[in-house]
Amino acid sequence: MTAEKKTPGKNRVDYPLVFSDDELDALIHRYCRDFTQLAREGKFDPITGRDDEIQQMVLILLQKGRKNAALQAPAGVGKTALVAGLAQQIIAGTVPDYLKDARVLELDLAAMAAGTSGPAEFQGRFIPICRGIAERYRFEEYPKTILFIDEMHTIMPTCDGSAYKGLSEVLKPYLTAGDLHVIGATTLDEFRIFVAIDPAMDRRFQKIPLRIPNAEETFNILMNLKGGYERHHHITVEPESLRRIIKLTDEHMRKRYQPDKSIIVMDAAMALHVLHHGRGGVLDDKSITYIVSKESGLHAGAL
Repeated sequence: MTAEKKTPGKNRVDYPLVFSDDELDALIHRYCRDFTQLAREGKFDPITGRDDEIQQMVLILLQKGRKNAALQAPAGVGKTALVAGLAQQIIAGTVPDYLKDARVLELDLAAMAAGTSGPAEFQGRFIPICRGIAERYRFEEYPKTILFIDEMHTIMPTCDGSAYKGLSEVLKPYLTAGDLHVIGATTLDEFRIFVAIDPAMDRRFQKIPLRIPNAEETFNILMNLKGGYERHHHITVEPESLRRIIKLTDEHMRKRYQPDKSIIVMDAAMALHVLHHGRGGVLDDKSITYIVSKESGLHAGAL
């Protein structure tokens, strides 16, 4: 039996929308990044090694009550990449029916704040997006929309110096009503200092800690990514070079985290190789050592 195709706007006589579909789409286009559209266009690198965390995120989004997730990890571990991985799975159709055709939108708070003269004007841009998405939540003909807020601690009232300070108070009523799906990302310490002290916000988010990948997991991530970098730089990277990158970054870039630091070194070393030798060939150890020395502040001879 073929299911009837549902059309947005149908059966809405008794509940007119405050914002039309066109108005909401215009706001989203102006103030959001559509991760699902970017995934559809192949703009994200393959996301690997995070299947368990993505499954946790999907489980949270499927719930009726606390349907919001807080990703907790140091910078560079892959919080944003995890959300990109969710968008990729939605595009691939490997999510439950509830999330089929769902839209993952990153709120561009900097774009919202640009040119505003105060909190009221800023919130005047933020509220229509929240309300437009929330009022469509209970209509099955509209696919679900998931909002992603990076550095979520910056919207808390206690985060002094943030241009987005206090935005959580605007968000709370929608979270209380259960009309929004929100994924936030921050570090464990920033969540504890700024978010957890607000019981109302703390209990509305389920926490997903992201492990820092070990050397072997980082190697598998780089093996999955290197094809895209090889196509970009038109040079080849041998597996042994990847292991050397991971070893050097673990030993000499201790204040930064995998896999980000190894990805940065791999990309920069390939660029340096192209600069000196042109396209073609295989990434050489000298380029890797030079970039690690620049990133760590050590003399290349010491490596």
